[in-house]
Amino acid sequence: MTDSTRLAIIYGSTRPGRLCDKVVSWVARELAYYPLIDIDPIDPLEFDLPFQHDREHAGVAALSERLSNADAFIVVTPEYNHSFTASLKFLLDLVYEPWHGKPVAFVSYGGISGGLRAVEQLRLVFAELHAVTVRDTVSFANPWGRFAEDGSLDNPIDARQSLVRMIARLQWWSNALKPARAVRPYRSVAA
Repeated sequence: MTDSTRLAIIYGSTRPGRLCDKVVSWVARELAYYPLIDIDPIDPLEFDLPFQHDREHAGVAALSERLSNADAFIVVTPEYNHSFTASLKFLLDLVYEPWHGKPVAFVSYGGISGGLRAVEQLRLVFAELHAVTVRDTVSFANPWGRFAEDGSLDNPIDARQSLVRMIARLQWWSNALKPARAVRPYRSVAA
């Protein structure tokens, strides 16, 4: 299949001074070398999201539309207290169907675990959202000081190799699931 993949990159942090901006910039810069990937960065701070669940809210509707248009996702997540952020959980819980039948990959960062404990918990959440998670990840242990302001990465070779493998598998899943959703929408599968 030669269709391009519409890939949403989800920011997993909303904290002031977040490292997430630099990590997303690095991912987007690396993905520029892939001509069949159209990137849509989704930063929760760009939406006027409500403080509580309100699926009728204009910000939630805009978020839902952007997520619905994606064929696949990369979630860039920090690890806070052995888990992922409350803001990411809130974003995931605001919408339901846009995740269905789509692949999700992870780029994580944090202390000694590199954010992998957050990723393991996110796999459980995405299973409940009827999404397929890619086994391969990109993980940055103790990343502070490795990223420049523009998102360039000090000594990127290992991370780049991990990203190449992850993207190959993410595209495989996207290419398999996109026509399946077109033939039979996931919502039509028996509940």
